[in-house]
Amino acid sequence: MTERSRAAIVTGASRGIGRAIALKLAKEGCSIIVTARNHDDLDRVAAEAEETGAAGSLAIAADLSQPGEPERVVAAAIDRFGGLEILVNNAGATKRGDFLSLTDDDHLDGFALKYHATVRFCRAAWPHLVAARGAVVNITGIGAHTPDAEFTIGGPVNSALTNFTKALANRALDEGVRVNTLSPGHIVTDRLHARIEKHAKLKSMTIADAREDLRLHYGIHRFGETADIANMVAFLCSKQASYVHGTTVIVDGGATPGI
Repeated sequence: MTERSRAAIVTGASRGIGRAIALKLAKEGCSIIVTARNHDDLDRVAAEAEETGAAGSLAIAADLSQPGEPERVVAAAIDRFGGLEILVNNAGATKRGDFLSLTDDDHLDGFALKYHATVRFCRAAWPHLVAARGAVVNITGIGAHTPDAEFTIGGPVNSALTNFTKALANRALDEGVRVNTLSPGHIVTDRLHARIEKHAKLKSMTIADAREDLRLHYGIHRFGETADIANMVAFLCSKQASYVHGTTVIVDGGATPGI
């Protein structure tokens, strides 16, 4: 992926997986549009992107759970860069916990930020992606494939996104846009650190012991790094993946037990 004119939107890009994806695409020479809620963090990522090799960068703070925001971000990207070739929908953290303690608002918030924002971004970006014969990567998670009693919001949201992505890929067959799902496993981010800390408190363990206990529980040889996901996104958006379309790529170190 060497064309320096390519513009890429990455949502949820202020930290973690989204930040890593933005910086990887920047290194490949793309122009980078990053969006999330925190403007200061976004500005730092945009500056890093340019230092890394981005052809240009744009940071747009937005609450993507609000209906008009995805369209606003896309419009700003087109105004700055004149086109759009890559859309990576990564935004959206859903609440974990006991099912009976999760409220209607918790469920609605989970769908608003992760599912509905992705749908709205795809709708707003579609004509520009068609014009560029571009690529969409929707980031879900392995909860889509393996239900978990503590993940009764995130699992259904990710399952819905997987279904939506496949349906959109069917439409894209005649329009030249490649559309795929990337499903990360247990990646070292703030959310994983919080899960380890909770496990340590629950089991009266040290953080190091809790981390190892969870690793063994998940059946993996190591936790994933954000670079593992960013590298796969870059591949899926590249010409090397020109025949990869309408599929779900699971990057989880073997944690998913099913097929």
